[in-house]
Amino acid sequence: MILSGRGVSAVLGPTNTGKTHFAIERMVAHGSGIIGLPLRLLAREVYTRVVERVGAQNVALVTGEEKISPPKARFSVCTVEAMPRETKAAFVAIDEIQLAGDLERGHIFTDRLLHLRGREETLLLGSATMKSILIQLLPGITIVERPRLSQLFYAGQKKITRLPQRTAIVAFSAEEVYAIAELIRRQRGGAAVVLGALSPRTRNAQVGLYQEGDVEYLVATDAIGMGLNLDVDHVAFAQDRKFDGYQFRNLNPGELGQIAGRAGRHIKDGTFGVTGRVAPFDEELVERLQTHQFDSVKVLQWRTEKFDFSSIAGLQRSLDAVPRVEGLTRALPATDQQALEYLSRYPEIADITNRPERVEKLWEACALPDYRRITPAQHADLIQSLYFDLVRRGTVNEDFLAEQVRRADRTDGEIDTLSARIAQIRTWTYVSNRPGWLADPTHWQEKTREIEDRLSDALHERLTKRFVDRRTSVLMKRLRENAMLEAEISVNGDVFVEGHAMGQLAGFRFTPISGMEGPDAKAVQAAAYKALALEFEARAARLHASGNNDLAIGSDGLVRWLGDPVARLIGTDHILHPRVILLADEQLTGMARDHVAARIERFVNHHISTVLKPLDDLSRAEDLQGLAKGLAFQLVENLGVLFRRDVADDVKTLDQDGRASMRRYGVRFGAYHIFMPALLKPAPAELITLLWALKHDGLDKPGYGDLIPVLAAGRTSVVTDPSYERMFYKLAGFRFLGKRAVRIDILERLADLIRPLLQWKPGSPARPDGAYDGRRFTTTTAMLSILGATPDDMEEILKGLGYRADSVSAEEAAAFLAAHSGSAPTEAAAAEKSEDDSVDDADQAGETASEGEAPAAVAEEQPAAAAEDVASAEQSAEATEPKPVLLWRPGGRSDNQRGTGRPGGDRRPQGQRNQAPREGGEAGGEKRGEGRRDDRRSDNRGERRDDNRGKFAGKGDRQDRGDRKDRGPRPERDNNKSQPARFEAKPPRKEKPLDPDSPFAKLAALKEQLKK
Repeated sequence: MILSGRGVSAVLGPTNTGKTHFAIERMVAHGSGIIGLPLRLLAREVYTRVVERVGAQNVALVTGEEKISPPKARFSVCTVEAMPRETKAAFVAIDEIQLAGDLERGHIFTDRLLHLRGREETLLLGSATMKSILIQLLPGITIVERPRLSQLFYAGQKKITRLPQRTAIVAFSAEEVYAIAELIRRQRGGAAVVLGALSPRTRNAQVGLYQEGDVEYLVATDAIGMGLNLDVDHVAFAQDRKFDGYQFRNLNPGELGQIAGRAGRHIKDGTFGVTGRVAPFDEELVERLQTHQFDSVKVLQWRTEKFDFSSIAGLQRSLDAVPRVEGLTRALPATDQQALEYLSRYPEIADITNRPERVEKLWEACALPDYRRITPAQHADLIQSLYFDLVRRGTVNEDFLAEQVRRADRTDGEIDTLSARIAQIRTWTYVSNRPGWLADPTHWQEKTREIEDRLSDALHERLTKRFVDRRTSVLMKRLRENAMLEAEISVNGDVFVEGHAMGQLAGFRFTPISGMEGPDAKAVQAAAYKALALEFEARAARLHASGNNDLAIGSDGLVRWLGDPVARLIGTDHILHPRVILLADEQLTGMARDHVAARIERFVNHHISTVLKPLDDLSRAEDLQGLAKGLAFQLVENLGVLFRRDVADDVKTLDQDGRASMRRYGVRFGAYHIFMPALLKPAPAELITLLWALKHDGLDKPGYGDLIPVLAAGRTSVVTDPSYERMFYKLAGFRFLGKRAVRIDILERLADLIRPLLQWKPGSPARPDGAYDGRRFTTTTAMLSILGATPDDMEEILKGLGYRADSVSAEEAAAFLAAHSGSAPTEAAAAEKSEDDSVDDADQAGETASEGEAPAAVAEEQPAAAAEDVASAEQSAEATEPKPVLLWRPGGRSDNQRGTGRPGGDRRPQGQRNQAPREGGEAGGEKRGEGRRDDRRSDNRGERRDDNRGKFAGKGDRQDRGDRKDRGPRPERDNNKSQPARFEAKPPRKEKPLDPDSPFAKLAALKEQLKK
C-alpha cells in the first residue's frame, strides 16, 4: 500500500484557532465541495453557516439520520460516517482528524483521511498531535500550524457554587451532569445541559439557552470538546475519569486540552480549573495544557475498506485483516462487527445468506447504529428482523415500522423516558433514510423527523423546567443589561419583578420565595429591594397618618398594621411599658423609619392606657396618700389583683378615707381579694396576660392564651389543667382552687351568699335558705348557679377556700331545722347588717359583673338546694336511704387534730368558732393539708396568712375599724371562761343614713320588692 500526501494540506493547532472557519472559506471558494464533521450537531451548525454564504439551494446536509438534498446542490455538509468513499467534488475537508486514534470511531476517520480526496484541494483539520503521523503516512503533505488566538490560564480549584459566570462544567456521566445542573439551579438560577445522548435538536436548544444568556452555566460531557462554538470564559472539570466503552480511565492530557480549550473565544482569554471533587492539576499538567504540548498520536485505528462478500465467513476474515503500513493498527470490533458476529451464529441467518448480494445486504443492515445503548444481542435481534424483511420482502415491513413509530410518538414522561423514546425514533429515522429500505421512504422520513422534533422539544422543555429557574435567569439577564427592573405589588402583598413572582411584602419586610440562594439570588433580591424603595417610603407615610383602628396588638406580641406585622413588643422592668422593636428591612431608613417607629410607640402606649384605663389611672393617681398610695402601687405591680391575706396588715391599718379614695379608682375590697372588677373582662385580661408573658418569657409556656376564651364565654368556673402555668389563671381573673378555678368576682358573690347564712342565729325568725345553726351552712342552688358547678365541684371549691364539712344524717338535719325555725328578722338587725356591709364592700352583689356573668339578682332568686323542703326529704327517706347532709363551717388551725361529723354542734370555744375561714386551709373529711398546699402554690408560695381576721358577717371590717364604744362588752372574747354558746341579738345601734344612690340602697329596695 503506497499512500501519497500530494495535494493534501493539514491545518493543525489547538482549539480556538479558526480552523473550521478557514475550511468553510476555502470550500465556498471552489465550485463544489464536501466537508466532514465529527458530530451531527456540528454538521448542523456548519450547514447553517454555509447556507448563509451561498444559499440553501446550493447546500446539502447528509447525516445518518437526516438528508437535505437540493437537486442542484454544489456543497455537501456531512458527518464523517456519511461521507462517500469517492467523490468528484473539487474540495474535500475533514475536521477533527485526531479522532482517527479513537478506539470506537477511529477507523472511519482513518479511512477518509487516507483515501478521500478533492479534485483540486484536500484539507485536513485537527490537533497538532497529528503532525508526525500525517508526515509518516502521507509523504508530501503540507502542514500548516496555526497558533491559538487567545491564551489559556489555570484558575485552580473552586467549589461549584463559587464558579464564575459563563462557565462550562464538565462531567462524564448523565447522572453526574444532572446532579450538578440541579445544584446550579438551586444556587445560581439554572444551567443548560449538553450530553451526547441528546438529540441534535435538543442540544441546539440547550446551547441556545446558554448562548442567549438565559443561563450563565453549561453542564456538559466531553461532547463540547468536539467543535461546539460557545462563549465560554471558564471550563471546570467536575470529573477527570470516564468510561470509554471498555474501561474507566483517566483522561489523557490531549483530551483534557481539547475540552479546556473551549474556554476563551476568538481573542478573549479563557481559564480552566477543577471543582472541589477533583484533585488540583499538578504543575506539569497545567504547563502542558497552557502551552498545548501534548503527546503525538503514534498509531491510527484502521479497518479494511475491501470487504469479501462471498460469504459471511469471508466477510469476517476480511474484517480481521491487519494493516501492512506502519503507523496503523487494526481497530477493535465496532458495533457493526459485533452484530455480525452474533448473527453469524444464527442458523436461519446462515441458511438465507447464501449469495454475495445477501452478504452485502447483511453487512449494510449491521451498520444500524445502536442509539438505544442496548446489549449487542438485543441489537442483533433487531437487525435480524430488518434483514429478513429486506431479503424476503425487498423492503422493511411498514406495519412493523408503524407500530414501533407509534410507541415512540408520546411526549409524556420525564427526562429519561423522553430520552429513551428519542433514541428509539432515531433508529427508525436512520432506517427511513437508508436507500432502498422502505417502499415510501419520504413519508417515513417526514413522519420520524416530526416525531423526533416533537420529542426533542418536549425534552428541552423538561430539561429547562428541571434545571433552569426562569425567574432568576431572566432577572439576571436584565441586570447584566443594566436595565431598570419594573416592580409590581398585588393587593395581598405579592411582589412581581419583571412579571416574575419574587416574594411577599408584609408590612416593611420583604420575604423572598424559597429556592433563591447564592450570589445571583442576592443580586436579584437587591434589585427587588431597589424597585421596592418607593413602596417602602409610601407605606411609611400611610402608616404615619393612619388611625388607631388600623393598628392592633396580637396575642403573639406583634403589632400589626392592616394585618401585617410591623413591630414586636418585648418586656421591660416596667410591665405596663413594653419596648417596641420595629420589624422592617434595612431599606426603610432615615426620617421614614423614625416616623414609623414613633407612630407605633404612640399607638402601643395609647392602647395600653385605654384597655387598662383603671390600672393606668391608678398608677398615675396623685390624690392617694400614705398606705393607700403603697397599696395602689402593689395593685398596679400585680396587674389589678391582690390576695387580701397578702396585704392584710395594710388593709387593717387603712382608714376609711383611704379606702374611699381607692374605691374612686374602681378598687374593690373583697373578702378574698383586693381587685378591680373592670379588668375582669376578655380584652383587659388578654392584654394583662400578654404584658406579663412579655416580661417573664411566657409566650411559649403551657396555657398561654387558653383561658381568655373561657372568660369571654362567660364561664364562672373551669376545671384546672395541671400542665398550665398557674399564674395564667390569676391573670385571666380566676382563682386557682386545686381541681377547679373560679372567677374572682364570683368568689366575692359566693361570700355574699354565705355571709347571711353564718349570721343567722337559731331561734331567729325567717331562716335563710342554707342556714343551719349560725356556725354552719349547706350549699344552695344559688351557689351552684353563680359558679356554674355541680355539687361535687362545689365541694372542691369550698375545700379550696378553707371550709370544713361536718356530715350529719338527713333526719338529724331535718329535726334540728324544725326545732329552730323562726320569723322575719328585726328592722334593727337589718340596719346593723347594712351598716356593717357598707364598711367593707364584700357584699356588693349589685356591682357590674364581667362579661357573660349572670346578674346577681337572677342568681339569688334560685330556690335553696340543701334543705329546701325538710318534709319532702323525710318522705323520700322511706323509699331510699337519704344521703348525708354536709354542713360547711369555716376551718381553723385545730382542724388538723380534730375529726369531722359532730351532729351535736361545734364544741370549740366561742371565739374559735367565729373565726373566718382560712383561704387554702385543710378541708374536713379530705386529705389533710391538701387545700392549703394548693392555695399556697397558687397564691405565691410563702406569703403571709391572716389567721385571726373574720372574712364574713362584717367581722373583718369591724376589726379594721377598731373597737366601737357603743358595742359594749363582748363575752365571746373572754378566753378565761368556758361557757356554752349563746345566741342573742346585738344591742340596737345608731342608724346612719344610707346614700340613696349607693348600690346597697338599691339592693335593699330590690329585696323589699321581692318580699312583697
